[in-house]
Amino acid sequence: MKKNILLGVTGGIACYKAAALTSKLVQSGYSVKVMMTRSATKFVSPLTFQALSRNEVYTDTFIENNPEVIAHIDLADWADLALIAPATANMIAKLAHGLADDMVSTTLLATTAPVWIAPAMNVHMYDHPAVKKNIHILNEFGHRFIEPGEGYLACGYVGKGRLEEPEKIVEHIHRHFSEQAQSLKGKKVLITAGPTKESIDPVRYFTNHSSGKMGYALAEEAEKMGAEVVLISGPSNLPVPTGVKFISIETAEEMYEQVLKYFPSADIVIKSAAVADYRPKQTFQQKIKKKDGNFIIEFERTNDILMELGKRKEHQYLVGFAAETEKLEEHALGKLERKNADMIIANDIMTKGAGFSADTNIVTIVQANQKPKKLPLLSKYETAKRILEEIVQNIIKEDHK
Repeated sequence: MKKNILLGVTGGIACYKAAALTSKLVQSGYSVKVMMTRSATKFVSPLTFQALSRNEVYTDTFIENNPEVIAHIDLADWADLALIAPATANMIAKLAHGLADDMVSTTLLATTAPVWIAPAMNVHMYDHPAVKKNIHILNEFGHRFIEPGEGYLACGYVGKGRLEEPEKIVEHIHRHFSEQAQSLKGKKVLITAGPTKESIDPVRYFTNHSSGKMGYALAEEAEKMGAEVVLISGPSNLPVPTGVKFISIETAEEMYEQVLKYFPSADIVIKSAAVADYRPKQTFQQKIKKKDGNFIIEFERTNDILMELGKRKEHQYLVGFAAETEKLEEHALGKLERKNADMIIANDIMTKGAGFSADTNIVTIVQANQKPKKLPLLSKYETAKRILEEIVQNIIKEDHK
């Protein structure tokens, strides 16, 4: 399947290289759409990029040629990868501080795709403390930089600041999608998702608000990355991801049994299901009839699946989720230690965009001896990609020890 590259071109003499880059990307089989700042159009005509990409070129946030969509949101959602080449000091500053006053900056603020930045500027500009600080901020956002090369610059200086050659940028993109597609090849990934149901009687049960969206997104993305995936899910209306072995359960006890069954052969275990901590001590065989006064139900503890897996793990990489309403990092770190997990994905369910049924999430990745990594508001699929990429990087580090 073709990958979609959204190319942002900003105003510098290196714009001519962006034209060559567009051509090479198209020749390599990528779908390319180009957006330009007003300054960029002073160096290279939009018509050049239209001819090379065979797509409309976007230069103005307020030009809406298709009334069915909002152009910059449609572009942001379309991209598998957003690349700014060349990236000026001005555009880097805008992105670092969330400014959105043209087509390029507005679209990049809206995308959940990985953002890559290929700077090109005068050697002293690139070395300026403000530019360095902005680059540091964007690195913390998770944006990736393609370092400029050293050599003769258009201004006459010799030094670091030349836009990386188009061939090299294309190689980076090839490698990115190749690694993404194969990074979990040969790995067995066990994922739990959704809520559980604990019956009171034939009519009533206790459950929670989990939709299963995060777990299903993880299963789908892990399968795309080459893994052999087993998805154990509580009740959900979501379609089963293609290529995934699916096991349906209802209760916490059924989840416990199925997880223990598949755990020994798993390489990576991601427990994203919202499993009931308690169940009714007594389940009534007949419907409980309404009576005057209060009705008291006694609960008993269910098995702590993550705790049990932490005790049993040998070679497995173990990931748990923590849905919190306060003291997010503190509670996540406590859970990491108590459960002997390798990673905890924590989210504050009270934060807008991070709830159970939302299509987006805001998570913090908590690991031992590492600074917590806070991800911005992302779609659950992009969140899943980021989590899996972090897991892959940690496994690679362990393999090289």
